[in-house]
Amino acid sequence: MSKFIDLETAAQYDFITQGSRALFLQKMKDYGCAWRILRLPSLTDQIFIKAQRIRSLQINKIAKVAEEQDAEFIGIINYSIMALIQYHKGVINQPDMDFEEAIKLYDKYLQDTKELMLNKNHDYGEAWRDMRVSSLTDLILQKLHRVKQIENNSGKTLVSEGIDANYQDMINYAIFALIHLKTQEDAK
Repeated sequence: MSKFIDLETAAQYDFITQGSRALFLQKMKDYGCAWRILRLPSLTDQIFIKAQRIRSLQINKIAKVAEEQDAEFIGIINYSIMALIQYHKGVINQPDMDFEEAIKLYDKYLQDTKELMLNKNHDYGEAWRDMRVSSLTDLILQKLHRVKQIENNSGKTLVSEGIDANYQDMINYAIFALIHLKTQEDAK
């Protein structure tokens, strides 16, 4: 079996997303699709909380809650996929989705986001590999501020990509950060 560091980007991506998907499945079994009542700004704020905690951990180096930044990046992935589902399906007042439909949509938006990553990776030559995890965190925070501005503009943009593209970028930045962290862990 190959070491994680020796895998191609697509295989590393799949390895990381297996963990985020497994957690999503477990939470769906615990809570069902209660998240379906959340409006997009609420999901954006949940992602913001995760990204801000990661930045705080990176700056302060001390955590008073025993959850590492890995778990927060996974949270960013899962909340962003929930946001994509909400963006495309709309918000409802009562949970309306069964387990199978939720997983099918999760997989669809994850696959769409992976395809976007592969296309951008081709064009940018995997520049993210030379970036720091802290820079990826800052980019996620920047995307969150952009999304909040778009939300404040009632979802309208003049020349910029929309909310959904920003959620996809956040997913990919979080996965890149997790690939870096896993690579560093395996190198020890």
